[in-house]
Amino acid sequence: MKSLTVLELSKLYKINRQTIYNNINKGILSKNSENKIDLAEAIRIFGEPVKRRDVKESVKVDNQISAEVLLLRQQIDILKNQLDDSKEREAFYQNQIEAMQRLLEAPKVTKDQANPLERTEANPRDEDYVKVKYDGLTTQEKLPKEIVAPEQPVKKSFLSRFFN
Repeated sequence: MKSLTVLELSKLYKINRQTIYNNINKGILSKNSENKIDLAEAIRIFGEPVKRRDVKESVKVDNQISAEVLLLRQQIDILKNQLDDSKEREAFYQNQIEAMQRLLEAPKVTKDQANPLERTEANPRDEDYVKVKYDGLTTQEKLPKEIVAPEQPVKKSFLSRFFN
């Protein structure tokens, strides 16, 4: 029968060389006078060796174009998922904007409340105010000082009230 070295046997059975040496030391496997192991004895211990089939034909893809088409389809699916996610995100943010606008919406002002500084026939009750047109300046700059901020009397301390 055919004799194999430890290295050849380990490659044939795809096992570690140390496993073969351990079996020899335990007496499960024996060597012949040439320090080789008989194949019949290896089959008795390890069973039939696994036959490798050499694949000489490469895996055929229909053609190069079909592989590219497959790759492009995968990329399209990824982009579709990203587009759906962005649409959901946009809808969420749009709802947030609408909610904020509803919260920040200014209260509606009546015609009498529109400009209390303007004296018109519809609002003749305030004689002290002057008719003002808005040209970018604040209202206080347009009005005379007496109307805008009357001077506050100086507060006196408790003791200064008695000594004046």
